[in-house]
Amino acid sequence: MFRILLATVLFIFAANAAQAQLRTIPAEAKRATISHVQGMTLEIDGKRTDLAAGAQIRDANNRIVLPVALPPGSLVKIMPDTQGHVWRIWMLSPQEAAQPDPKK
Repeated sequence: MFRILLATVLFIFAANAAQAQLRTIPAEAKRATISHVQGMTLEIDGKRTDLAAGAQIRDANNRIVLPVALPPGSLVKIMPDTQGHVWRIWMLSPQEAAQPDPKK
């Protein structure tokens, strides 16, 4: 019984570690502070902008969330689409927020 419990616990830890490794934020993603305003409108670093069609917002656990789930003043990384609308948003974990942006 102990072996089964131990194996289960180890499997859960391994699955969580594997899931954490799947999150990749492109180096060209821009760091910003973001808040949801209304509908598909966001405020990014004090400027209002719209989400692109098909935009994705991912929380620190890499789950897709709705715009209304963005806590005001969230630290994120964003990628625009070709028209300049926000296409991808990654809410940063405390560990990701502490890392410096890649040098360009």
